[in-house]
Amino acid sequence: MQAPTPLLPDPVRRLAAWCVVVLLVAGVVYVGIRLAVEFSTAVVPVLLALLGTALLGPLHRRLVKAKVNRSVAAALTCVAVVAVVGGAVYIVVAAIVDSGDEIVASLKQAGRDIADHFGAAGTSLDDVAANAQELLTKFGGTAASGFISGVSVVGETIAIGVLALLLVFFFLRDSDRAAGALRSLVPGSSGELVEAMARRAFQAVEGFMRGTTFIAFIDAVCITVGLVILDVPGAIGLGALVFVGAYIPYLGAVISGAVAVLVALADRGFVIALWVLGIVLAVQVLEGHVLTPAIQSRTVQMHPAVVMVTITAGASVAGILGMLLAVPLTAAAFGVAHELRERYGSSTSSATATSTEPPPDSTAPSDS
Repeated sequence: MQAPTPLLPDPVRRLAAWCVVVLLVAGVVYVGIRLAVEFSTAVVPVLLALLGTALLGPLHRRLVKAKVNRSVAAALTCVAVVAVVGGAVYIVVAAIVDSGDEIVASLKQAGRDIADHFGAAGTSLDDVAANAQELLTKFGGTAASGFISGVSVVGETIAIGVLALLLVFFFLRDSDRAAGALRSLVPGSSGELVEAMARRAFQAVEGFMRGTTFIAFIDAVCITVGLVILDVPGAIGLGALVFVGAYIPYLGAVISGAVAVLVALADRGFVIALWVLGIVLAVQVLEGHVLTPAIQSRTVQMHPAVVMVTITAGASVAGILGMLLAVPLTAAAFGVAHELRERYGSSTSSATATSTEPPPDSTAPSDS
């Protein structure tokens, strides 16, 4: 009996199957993102703690190898990171506060210059700068009504930071039992696969965080030295701002570089500001063409277009926090994809090669 003719040709059926798979994966990802947004107060500390654990893991492992108790090593690591982060935040805030008046003065001077060259349009800009106090008084009611919500946001941010720090302590202390706990949660023979994917994802995040931190340190040192040579005020604070901004690829460098140029414009004039801009651009070229390929060559590599799209998507979901978390999470996803490709792609290619290998010629004479 002749087999029935399929309604659709084989290529179309394969395309339809892949479309169904893509839709299912997209639906699961969308539901996961929505749930993460709804429970952001609990999810965000966990993600921040994982990033902190990936960054601080080498220091903790060195302390453990030095015969330090795991709990004591985790506590020392957390104390060290609090001291470093707190000092960096203090330096950045102090530098920005000290230079704030100079930046405002430079902007007002720029408005006057525009007024001299372009007439009414420039005058209006100068008026806006001169009447800033009146505008603040006019919208003072709105600012006062938003003060309570601002206080609540600050309180929530502090709570998230404290919870993330506590989770970092527990993650570091119990990291040796993570593989066994993960295997116990996955039933059947899938535990090995899940553990391998988790390891690859964490290694990708760890490599990204370690490489980004090293690159950020080099960028901050180079820009700080340039600002000190040019006698720009708040050079150390601006260098610290460059270091912090480097954890948001591309956009962080643009923002921190713009702040450095503004401070130089406010205190040292247009020519020094151009020199600062040249230093910032030179450091970014050094980072993009030398540091990043050399330092992160052993980690998951992502095309700049993928990074920019990822940052944009993270910003649309969770603002600045989403921009910070988007790239490491994407690196983890790339790590999982590479693990699956190594496991199943190689087996599929070997099976294909075996099936296409011609059978031995039975008519060939034997050596005997």
